[in-house]
Amino acid sequence: MRAALYTRVSTEDQAKEGYSLDAQMKRLEAYCQVRGWNIGGKYRDEGCSGRDIDRPEYRRMFSESESWDILLVLKMDRIHRNSVNFTLMMDELRKHGKEFNSMQEKFDTTTAMGRFVMDIMQRIAQLESEQIGERVKVGMMQKAQFGTGPMGSGHPYGYVYSRGMLEVVEDEAYTVKAIYRLYNEGSSMEDIADSLNRARIPAKKGGAWNRQSICNILHNPIYLGYIEWDGIVREGGHMAIIDKEAYEAVNGPFNG
Repeated sequence: MRAALYTRVSTEDQAKEGYSLDAQMKRLEAYCQVRGWNIGGKYRDEGCSGRDIDRPEYRRMFSESESWDILLVLKMDRIHRNSVNFTLMMDELRKHGKEFNSMQEKFDTTTAMGRFVMDIMQRIAQLESEQIGERVKVGMMQKAQFGTGPMGSGHPYGYVYSRGMLEVVEDEAYTVKAIYRLYNEGSSMEDIADSLNRARIPAKKGGAWNRQSICNILHNPIYLGYIEWDGIVREGGHMAIIDKEAYEAVNGPFNG
């Protein structure tokens, strides 16, 4: 029996003891020695998610499938964290007469029970992954709703996060008001950006103004005291910089 040894770590996995690529590979090599299997290939994906199949070594392994008979991994979640992708992989293995063995769970495809239990385990792993994603999303929405943390990189122009809340930066707030006034008076976004650059008023982080940075300010309800996250607009609990009339003159009726 010729075995393809597959190892994978994602970014967070690299910090976990026993999940390094070298540690995984050593255990797989020892397992092959005990079973009397030859090694048909070694494949190492570093910094790759188990949720998709777009991994260079994973693809190379299947392109070299003629050189091995069984795919060996340390744990099932090293190969896939998505039950759909796992099922597709198993179909591909069966089609080419290949076997699968997960060393730590002691499951393999040579028995009906092994195939059944592996399917159940993979679905449990996917459920856990989805639950983690849902918890993260809920946390982000709560931050967006109550203004308890930054939604993205940096601070929105006109505000700074202090003690977990958005607080107005007076100098920047004056510029925000000017941007709305100039636009409602007929200036284009490009003209406003040029005017601010000529006046040497820096954008956030000291950068230059452009059409996109002006557009972001004109269409962001944060300046009206609201937060938008995942398509939902909610009261942000912070002080507005512009009034509803100025915002609606740019964006139309606001139904926050």
